[in-house]
Amino acid sequence: MSEDTSTEGPRAGGRTAERSDGPPRDAAGPGRDSAKDARDAKDTVPSGAKDTTGEDKDGRAAVDEPRTPVDERDGPVSEKDALRSLIEGGGHEDPERSEALRAGAIADEIARRLNADASGTRIGTLALFNETVSFGGGFHTGGTRRAEPGPGGASVVALDPTELADHTELFVQPDGYEEAVDALRERRLLVLTGPPGSGREATAVNLLGEALAIDGSGAGGCHRLLMPSAVLEPGWAPPVKHSGYLAVLDDGPAAVERLTSAFGGGGARSIAQWTAVVAALRDSDSLLVLTGGHDLEVLAAGPGGEHLAHHPLTPVDPVAVVERRVLGHGGSPDAHADLHALLERTGAAVALREQPAVRNAARLASVIGADGDMAAEVARLRDPSEQVRAWFNRFREPEAVAFALAAAVLEDSGYLTVADAAVKLRAALAQPELAPPDLRFGDRLGHEQQWIELYLPDGAGLAAGPPRVRFRNGLLGQTILGYAWNALDGRREAVLDWLRRLLSHPDLEVRARAAVAAGVLALADPQYAVHRFLTGWAGSTSWPLRQAAATALGVAGSRPETADAVWGLLHDWARGGSSAQQRRLAGTAANTVGGLLGRTAPLRAVAVLHDALDRGDDWGTLPAVAWGGVHLVEQGQAAPLLDAYLAWSEPQDLSPLVVKTLSAFVFAVSRPYEPPVTGPTAPASGGARVPDVPVLLSELPRHHERLAELWARAFARRPVQDTALEALHEWIDEYADRCPGALDAIAHLLASVARRPGRHRERLEWWLDKWARDRDHPSKNAARLLRALDHGR
Repeated sequence: MSEDTSTEGPRAGGRTAERSDGPPRDAAGPGRDSAKDARDAKDTVPSGAKDTTGEDKDGRAAVDEPRTPVDERDGPVSEKDALRSLIEGGGHEDPERSEALRAGAIADEIARRLNADASGTRIGTLALFNETVSFGGGFHTGGTRRAEPGPGGASVVALDPTELADHTELFVQPDGYEEAVDALRERRLLVLTGPPGSGREATAVNLLGEALAIDGSGAGGCHRLLMPSAVLEPGWAPPVKHSGYLAVLDDGPAAVERLTSAFGGGGARSIAQWTAVVAALRDSDSLLVLTGGHDLEVLAAGPGGEHLAHHPLTPVDPVAVVERRVLGHGGSPDAHADLHALLERTGAAVALREQPAVRNAARLASVIGADGDMAAEVARLRDPSEQVRAWFNRFREPEAVAFALAAAVLEDSGYLTVADAAVKLRAALAQPELAPPDLRFGDRLGHEQQWIELYLPDGAGLAAGPPRVRFRNGLLGQTILGYAWNALDGRREAVLDWLRRLLSHPDLEVRARAAVAAGVLALADPQYAVHRFLTGWAGSTSWPLRQAAATALGVAGSRPETADAVWGLLHDWARGGSSAQQRRLAGTAANTVGGLLGRTAPLRAVAVLHDALDRGDDWGTLPAVAWGGVHLVEQGQAAPLLDAYLAWSEPQDLSPLVVKTLSAFVFAVSRPYEPPVTGPTAPASGGARVPDVPVLLSELPRHHERLAELWARAFARRPVQDTALEALHEWIDEYADRCPGALDAIAHLLASVARRPGRHRERLEWWLDKWARDRDHPSKNAARLLRALDHGR
């Protein structure tokens, strides 16, 4: 129970006489000199004037006295400075508060994805480097091949009947297929472009077969050109007449480079080259399909390409491919329904949405046909570690790597924001250039970055805003960051510098996501991250950098394998020395535990807060601890925090820990609730939250006994007394009417406080009466509470 040590009370004769002499005051306590007592007496005069900003002996505000920020002092911070910092907002400006909430919500979502681990990912582990992956040149077809040299040195390989059947018997025609057949028959040469995995090779074989009526046994058959660029050599002619030829241009840069000169040159030379090729095809009654991706598409659209037939391939629905390969050209409605149910039940439908390549659909269909282990195949297909490793082995250019990393850090941001960040990272990864590069990331997304999609937020249209960037698999972004951090040794410094610059980006959301990305990097090797960048950020004089470190540590500590190391680090920082840098580390530790870590382990969180607060005469960590407490309350962990505040203030003396604790409590009851901008808004422990109302008021009935005792202790102890009374006044006049049932709950609270030993009843009656009869702003709520208090005697 609180103990009131007041030495001066109201005069006899009731509240009127009491008001004339001032409210009941409390003793200063042992160790306080008379000058300090006089100042404290001035603080509690009936007018309610407070010395919270510093005044000179004449009562004028000392505006000329420079104020050094609490965090920047070299020695222990004074009690007065720390309490003034709390009164002025706790050391955080409103934008910084919003940034902390946004970063916390994003961190929550990232941690949820990581911990769900739905696809068996092995993010941040050495499994990223285990085993080996080999990549062929794209000629992954079965059957016996026969190489035939021809004029101009263009060697070819014939597709045998088995291979033709594999491409044609269960083929699903893409949109515009008939138009492509007509174009090939008419022009003899067709440029077929599409993203990898879109089925362009199978489409090319079917186009050739249908255009020439090739059945695998008649005419000259279908052949693959092993050196596609050789068709541009002088004197080239099809080696076998009455045949179809397929040239795949994705197998190396040489073919595209050779074709670039022809397409890009324009003029008579380009026309003459392609005219000669088409003439040779007509003379031998043959056809040629050039297939490729984005580079070929750009070339075909450039000078000289207008003389060729060009068909952009629309990828087919992968589910339709599975249906055709499992059920053939028939299948009853029930069979189709059963197959769709199987795909949904096993997660295969999700896997195909994430990786819609035809080869993946064909692989799943073969597993279904063989009655294989679908769960294992879906897990393999969805494993982001395998996707990331394969992608980085294939794409090494700065343009592709930069956009992948920018999307990983800024996922769900607008395309322009991601692209700008990618441009800056690309500049750090590439050689310096005299002029800005011609980068068009969006054009290459469907070819190099098939794991990324552009989407419109809910409510498509202009009102929905610009397109945003996200990965098809929710775990890919984190896996990409982990892989790049571990594997791209020569680029680690550039990535870290780029990430550090994002932390000063003018867009709050960019800064928050960059901080979360730093936490993902720390997951791979927490010890390295602590020494490489986290300690520097956590002890920085820049509050945004300290907030970034807190957010990163929250993500890094969200996994069981890294949690103990992170908690140990936070305790070490909280118990550190009293230098400015060590104090900032302690403040960052307190800020960290107010987030995700505190919600999942509240008892460990309050232990860190205690270490950061109980630092003797060093008051510099009080604002950070007070904010950490507010964040814990908003995380649904009010009960553990209030229990800790009760234990720490149990001596009820004027020792630093008691005054700091009660000051942190008053700060917590004073801060209105600001819902997160994104992410989950419901507290972990349930309960209604009212925006712009302190959580401890809206949840007052749930914590009535704890709050009554803490309020009583705060009312009975200066210098906390003044801010506690002001906080109560705000509850009554600013917040009670916004929160249903709050005024009745406050009446119940004040009745509990008034029943405690000491002068609590007299104090409450004096101030309620003063507020109720205020000349400028009389309080109806205070008058009602005063009547209720009198009635409950």
